[in-house]
Amino acid sequence: MPLNRRTFLERSAAAGAGVALAGSVAGPAVAQGGGKDGKGKRYSFTVMGTTDLHGNVFNWDYFTDREFDDKARNDVGLAKISTLVEQVRAAKGRRNTLLIDAGDTIQGTQLAYYYAKVDPITAERGPVHPMAQAMNAIGYDAAALGNHEFNYGIPVLRKFQDQCDFPLLGANALDAKTLRPAFPPYSLHRLRTPCGRDVRVAVLGLTNPGIAIWDKANVGGKMVFPGLEEQAAKWVPKLRAMGADVVIVSAHSGSSGTSSYGDQLPYIENAAALVAEQVPGIDAILVGHAHTEIPEYRVRNKETGKDVVLSEPLKWGQRLTLFDFEVVWRGGRWVVEKVGASVLNSNTVEEDPGIVKLLGDEHAKVVAYVNQVIGTSPVAMSTADAPWKDEPIIDLINHVQAETVRAALAGGEYAALPVLSQASCFSRTARIPAGQVTIRDAAGLYPFENTLEARLLTGAQLKEYLEYSAKYYVRTAAGAPVETAKLTNADGTPDYNYDAVYGLTYEIDIAQPVGSRIVNLSFEGKPLDPEARFVLAVNNYRASGGGAFPHVASAKQVWSNSEEIRNTIIQWVQAKGTIDPAAFAAVGWRLTRDGVPVF
Repeated sequence: MPLNRRTFLERSAAAGAGVALAGSVAGPAVAQGGGKDGKGKRYSFTVMGTTDLHGNVFNWDYFTDREFDDKARNDVGLAKISTLVEQVRAAKGRRNTLLIDAGDTIQGTQLAYYYAKVDPITAERGPVHPMAQAMNAIGYDAAALGNHEFNYGIPVLRKFQDQCDFPLLGANALDAKTLRPAFPPYSLHRLRTPCGRDVRVAVLGLTNPGIAIWDKANVGGKMVFPGLEEQAAKWVPKLRAMGADVVIVSAHSGSSGTSSYGDQLPYIENAAALVAEQVPGIDAILVGHAHTEIPEYRVRNKETGKDVVLSEPLKWGQRLTLFDFEVVWRGGRWVVEKVGASVLNSNTVEEDPGIVKLLGDEHAKVVAYVNQVIGTSPVAMSTADAPWKDEPIIDLINHVQAETVRAALAGGEYAALPVLSQASCFSRTARIPAGQVTIRDAAGLYPFENTLEARLLTGAQLKEYLEYSAKYYVRTAAGAPVETAKLTNADGTPDYNYDAVYGLTYEIDIAQPVGSRIVNLSFEGKPLDPEARFVLAVNNYRASGGGAFPHVASAKQVWSNSEEIRNTIIQWVQAKGTIDPAAFAAVGWRLTRDGVPVF
């Protein structure tokens, strides 16, 4: 990609033509009394943004088979976002707007799964991905890559890229051999003003370095993902030198400055604020990845002393960010004078009937798919108490994983070793009903695209693993009241980074400090032998270092599988016909204080 001013102008003209000419025109703010040199002329425009859409087109929950709802009465989906976008375009004038996204688009719902695996877009004469159809219809101008874009493998991502009418950006997604960008680093747009030269807007896309860990099986040896600060420092000056009046970064990276993978990578996972602070020349950053709502957050750049405006709209299409820019003609160019950010709530509007009509058939296919009956259960099971109790529904995940690994190792070198399993409570609302069990019931236990591996660990390593996991609980003194709402997620640890290990028995003393909580750790009724060897059935996220659990990422891999754990559970239920907790559930762990059970 040649980098020069002429290329910028040519490509920005091509990239911005649709934005500049399409739709109705509303007059932008223009100062009165400008002279021949244009002094005093002003122009205002709006850049809209979404992030972490995760396969949500409709305001629908495929796991509950009903309209999405939560305690805050949020709504989700691109059909809602489309209505908000059209309202903004009507108010501002379409030519005075851009629409971008910060990644994690094609994974997260059964709609996304269906068109990646059941009726895949990669098949010969395969369908167009619903997210591509919706985003094309709405008129997105650019989108950054998210880490979950790589969950289904590079071929699915490349096909999705081909189906999009807008570029997928990733300046720090590099070819492993050439170290050249594997995706377009940036997109260039020209906004036509009524008072002189067009405003030239560059959008730089940055994705998350953690992809190298989380999707190692899909990207290892193919792509590398250096840090956001490093790549922004490389590209922003080039974009400015080519004539960009405005530089916006779309970053699939939170703003906290923290990393869930510890020191396994030299790059920060949530680096958006660091980019704003360290790299001069950026006007605004659309933030993604963290699934938090930040209407506006200002970071002072160390070199220029100017504020950079950050905004993160809430996930799944619950919010739409608006960056409102005011530029002034000064010194023969457009200069950003003011930037502000805000968010709009998608629960204030109806779904766009055009998007509903466009993808109604795809939605119906997925609803029919997830409602297929695959078995029965004599009792109801729920994850409601699973964060603080050993519940049968989590035992089900672990039992299926352990049984799968045990069968795979049969007759081999490691067949005689005991098989343990780890699992997390991914959703506190998952349930298996009494009676008929459907695909959506089973799939609700495992919303991520994780696959299964087997790693070799010692008893001593497992003890340290459990101690690390137990940091999830807030230290609570013996005798003090216990409120479940305040008991978990200590220091921001998410539910998916608390593991219960199946096949051992142990207590977690929450009155003790982190690192000294696991007591009465046993295997088959005897104290755990630190030297004994075990096979741990573990998901690929954890095995690759996700959550920075000790030992597991460096442990010997004795088996792996490319099948999603979700599908393994569904196939197990289909094969057994009945999910009977009496066959697999037992209380293997409990919370205590000074030996007294908490529950």
